[in-house]
Amino acid sequence: MQVTAGMVKDLRERTGAGMMDCKNALTEVDGDMEKAIETLREKGLAKAAKKAGRIASQGLVNLGFSPNGSKAVAVEVNSETDFVAKNEEFIDFVANLADIILKSDIEDVEALLTQNYLTEGTVAEVLTQKISKIGENLSIRRFAKCEKPGVVNVGYTHGGGRIGVIIELETAASYDEVSAVGRDIAMQVASMNPRFLDESCVDPEYLESEKKILIQQALNEGKSAEIVEKMVIGRLKKELKETCLLEQKFVKDGEISVAQYVENAAKSIGKPIKVVGMIRYEVGEGIEKAEENFAEEVAKQMNK
Repeated sequence: MQVTAGMVKDLRERTGAGMMDCKNALTEVDGDMEKAIETLREKGLAKAAKKAGRIASQGLVNLGFSPNGSKAVAVEVNSETDFVAKNEEFIDFVANLADIILKSDIEDVEALLTQNYLTEGTVAEVLTQKISKIGENLSIRRFAKCEKPGVVNVGYTHGGGRIGVIIELETAASYDEVSAVGRDIAMQVASMNPRFLDESCVDPEYLESEKKILIQQALNEGKSAEIVEKMVIGRLKKELKETCLLEQKFVKDGEISVAQYVENAAKSIGKPIKVVGMIRYEVGEGIEKAEENFAEEVAKQMNK
């Protein structure tokens, strides 16, 4: 019986095994779908399917840069536990993915899955193999690319890859000249987690929503309507100083803002520097996490 692409796709969806593994299994059993599933299970290649429903909220963020900082990428790959996130094989896998993204023109995870991973097959196939081998659900969650003319990218990772930050600096200076400045700003973003670059980047809907909340808070405090507007303007400005990177107090020197730090650094180097973008990835942010205690997590690992 001829094995079609549709049959391979169906088997892959049902087992989570790699495309070539599915094709070989179907060929081996003359196209019998149920026997092909049994074959993959016997070979341990269908394990990934059983793990696909588990929540993968741990993991690692890796950053990749071209030598002169003109290109940069950030990628997040999730695992179920922190144990796996510290596994050397997992760490190498994420680093290699960053390198693949950096050297290609792909724009989304779906395209990444079709790329060749070293000489081991496609990224999708290797991911499935690692899920089977490591014994946990793994997920390539997202990646971002930074490549703008006249921009030098500098990064910083915190907590062994728990947080990764890329700072985009528009400047005529070289990477070596601005690397320390960029790293300082990236550390600021990692620790203070600003939502916006500056006031000009603030989402109007966010601004309006915050204004309504602050107005209601002031009214609830019993303030008269006449003075509420002035109070809200003051409180909003204070909040923006906390949520906008360039308005924040510089962590390394609380006497100046981040904007002032950048200005001082530019004067010292003798070349203009402008922060034009930032990427901040924190592992598992926004993912619903399973409520488990440490003892239960260890017990699960011991029983695998």
